[in-house]
Amino acid sequence: MPASFLTGKRILVISPQAWGNMLISKHHYALELARRGNQVYFLNPPDNNHWNLKGADKRIEIRVSNADPNLWLVDQVLYFPYIFKFHARNIYNLLIKKQIRNILEVIGKPVDIVWSFDLGNLFPLAYFKNDIYKVFQPVDEPGDGQAILAARGADIIFSVTQEILDKYENYKVTRSFINHGLADEFTDVKNDAGSGSERVQAGMSGNLLRTDLDRSTLLKIVQENSDVDFHFFGSHKAEESNISGKADGETEDFLRQLHSFAHVNMHGVLKTKALALYLNKMDILLICYDIDKDQSRGTNYHKVMEYLSTGKVIVSNNISTYKNEPELVRMAQNRMNNDELPALFRETVLNLNSFNRPELVEKRKQFAMKNTYKKQLDMINLEIESDRVQHS
Repeated sequence: MPASFLTGKRILVISPQAWGNMLISKHHYALELARRGNQVYFLNPPDNNHWNLKGADKRIEIRVSNADPNLWLVDQVLYFPYIFKFHARNIYNLLIKKQIRNILEVIGKPVDIVWSFDLGNLFPLAYFKNDIYKVFQPVDEPGDGQAILAARGADIIFSVTQEILDKYENYKVTRSFINHGLADEFTDVKNDAGSGSERVQAGMSGNLLRTDLDRSTLLKIVQENSDVDFHFFGSHKAEESNISGKADGETEDFLRQLHSFAHVNMHGVLKTKALALYLNKMDILLICYDIDKDQSRGTNYHKVMEYLSTGKVIVSNNISTYKNEPELVRMAQNRMNNDELPALFRETVLNLNSFNRPELVEKRKQFAMKNTYKKQLDMINLEIESDRVQHS
């Protein structure tokens, strides 16, 4: 039997989010690929504010990650101003070819696979040699033309929503739905690890600096449920975040209001294992984004799979991927606004025993366990092997 395609390869992962304390899908895929015996190079995005004309070995640095011995982090500085990307795209495209060559030179050994999550098209796949297999995996909503152009040169496309895949229909390559994955740390937590409190415990994970949170609805839910303890897990300080968000005046005012409630607990950024333990102590889990502003447009979220692994009831804004799964996610039906979400949350709190009955808890857990990163990569590997056979 032939060896798995996704084993023993040298893989360059291109991510718009740098490696940091908060791990999302790009980071988890890199880790799982490394665990399979691949040599994985995770390319951190360039510093937007600095550039220099030094040689490649001075601008590009590779360091071993402490997460896995097969994972290296690649830090880089461009040799030209990053602003060209926005004001002189043709010049940027011409210059970035040399940066790509430099990155590959510093790695020093031939790369077999480029795996791109790069919706900004910072490192166009078409600029990598034809003998490198190219995977394009947009896990967020494509926001502009460059996000669509970013798939040019890809050998195969995977995404977490059908809506995203449909936007790449003009590319004559295989396009497949692969749901968000579940990290190993969420698979072995005992669900009987309760909070020990008689009060209802509600949890919400994610970056509180994000501007696509429905802040007014979230504050309303917290204010109307003083009998519930709310726990927020994720960045609430700019220096904690390695993913998108900003600490402007509106954000600071929102966080100030959130902090003012006696029944709100801010836990900050946690390691994945600690987050898994905390989420399993919750009675109800919350998602509250403004679909109009949301980078995923209410199609799917990474945190849903983590929430489902606890088995606990989820209350959320509308999520199209789960529209026919009310037992997995209790969601607002309106995709235009979240006006009904506070009442839905309150109804769930008042009927927790029903929504957290054993058979529903087990259904949610089993769904999540079918979507671990290991199993997602197994499915991706089969898709790639099948695609390569068809095009050989």
